[in-house]
Amino acid sequence: MTPRISPPPDALACIIAAMNEDILINITPQETRVALILQGAVQELHIERTLTRGLAGNVYLGKVVRVLPGMQSAFIDIGLERAAFLHVADIWEARTHDGPTVAPTAIEKILFDGQVLTVQVIKDPIGTKGARLSTQVSIAGRMLVYLPQDSHIGISQKIEKESDRDRLRNRLQSLLPEEEKGGYIVRTMAEEASDTDLAADVDYLRKTWGAICLGARTRPATSLLYQDLNLAQRVLRDFVHDETATIQVDSRENFVALVEFAKAYTPSEVARLQHYSGERPLFDLYGVEEEILRALGRRVDLKSGGYLIVDQTEAMTTIDVNTGGFVGGRNFADTIFKTNLEAAQAIARQLRLRNLGGIIVLDFIDMDNAEHRNAVLTELKKTLSRDRTKVSVSFFSALGLVEMTRKRTRESLAHILCEPCPACAGKGQVKTSRTICYEILRELLREAKQFNPREFRILASQEVVDLFLEEESQHLALLGDFIGKRISLQVENTYHQEQYDVILM
Repeated sequence: MTPRISPPPDALACIIAAMNEDILINITPQETRVALILQGAVQELHIERTLTRGLAGNVYLGKVVRVLPGMQSAFIDIGLERAAFLHVADIWEARTHDGPTVAPTAIEKILFDGQVLTVQVIKDPIGTKGARLSTQVSIAGRMLVYLPQDSHIGISQKIEKESDRDRLRNRLQSLLPEEEKGGYIVRTMAEEASDTDLAADVDYLRKTWGAICLGARTRPATSLLYQDLNLAQRVLRDFVHDETATIQVDSRENFVALVEFAKAYTPSEVARLQHYSGERPLFDLYGVEEEILRALGRRVDLKSGGYLIVDQTEAMTTIDVNTGGFVGGRNFADTIFKTNLEAAQAIARQLRLRNLGGIIVLDFIDMDNAEHRNAVLTELKKTLSRDRTKVSVSFFSALGLVEMTRKRTRESLAHILCEPCPACAGKGQVKTSRTICYEILRELLREAKQFNPREFRILASQEVVDLFLEEESQHLALLGDFIGKRISLQVENTYHQEQYDVILM
């Protein structure tokens, strides 16, 4: 019998390390950035700026500005620039009925203008949309989520064995005060927690809710009653799991603060925290800065030579798969299949990296083979299973498209770091110089019919003026003869290609 050969210890360590996840935290006074690294590649990016810190999880004392019966919604003032939005389905009192499920009570019977109520932000403001609210408050701890208005104990869906679910439910019930036997969701990390850890989490959550209730009774409308943890603290609460190897922080002051926070709330994570003091910036060392630049582009190159084109709009995101220069398969169908398989993995990573949400349409390269389509869809769902955000994927449509949704809870990476181009206003394209020339000629004719100046002066970009002086000079001269007025040209270096002015002299 051939002896079984085990990999040498060093090789085994490399294999284990490759499966581990490292978390990098870059902290400056103006922003905190977090990168999750797996197998040497950036998998997720999270950015929180001091001036525009996310609102999701915050609890406010809101004031009803306007009730909209037709939309079964209401606008709530919570002290922000734009009023927040509350739908009847997110009003807890409207859907807590005994017996069979019934339609929620009409919103105009629950709310009235000027009413003050406690609300929690469940979605940050995105684009022109205000924050979305709920009247059911949930406060997240390390191992538990507290639902003070509820009365049952829920268990994370990731804990699949019914025996484990019952065991956790019974353990928690035995730790709760006599007057409270519900209102909690048990998170997956509670499986390995001790009774002491669970009891500490319960105590922390109940004290937090007590402070919120006190604020609701004593503070004026639109007050902030509770603010969720900052990004660095949420990393310890939400991101760390068994495969997390290290949490590197490049700020000494914040490293010390995180260690103190971890000792109080997440003692098991203290050993993973490390202070990075190298001369080279932490994000540069792991290539994160380059990855951020690539994540802002439309094109994503695949190792095989194929590529993705990612187009994000307010309505939806589309991702198109192309073979590019990949010709490695035995035949064309094999080439397409391999490209789509690689694309499925890349798409799942790009969704996390760019934090793309809402409706997403995937245009894989057409495959005639049903087994190939099933394999690509299976690979896509497998790689999406690592996503922290809720994802729903449909099968291939009649047009060969895969439609999916990814829950949108915060701004995408592009919306955080970028703004619409002032030249194209977000269209992604500008009118040609020739188009602008013809618009100017029409404008001159329109002005000449209404006014009688001594001279018309055109102020435009260098490209437009050059075109008037060269290829379009004859048309400009003919118009000048027709209107009987002198036409002069002036370059404005600050003008973009579509911008111009016609001055009456």
